[in-house]
Amino acid sequence: MFVADENDFEYRFKDHGPKYLMKGPRLNFALVQFMPGQDFKAHYHNIMEEDFYILNGEIDIVVDGKVNHMHPGQFIHIEPGEVHYCVNNYDKPVKMVSVLGPHQDVDKIEVDNYTYDKNQ
Repeated sequence: MFVADENDFEYRFKDHGPKYLMKGPRLNFALVQFMPGQDFKAHYHNIMEEDFYILNGEIDIVVDGKVNHMHPGQFIHIEPGEVHYCVNNYDKPVKMVSVLGPHQDVDKIEVDNYTYDKNQ
């Protein structure tokens, strides 16, 4: 058994990014927050699958160039190899759950100069 309290952890970038409540041994579980205008660098995983569930706010999650406008109650599953990019293009903070598995210590490949069609 494992019990964690969100208040015992911090977001990676002070007020945004992932806040991992558990990393391994089989999966990672995090809360992710972005303020208006904030984003997270495009990347992909070779082995891990990643899921996001939106708790509040809105966010654009771009997967292989396709913009997915996400809002509370929606869920998105991202397969290994799919390049994904998260950006809060809206006027309120967004908070979501992120689950990655199977756990890998290193399985994030960043993509430089990532572009997508914002009008999709």
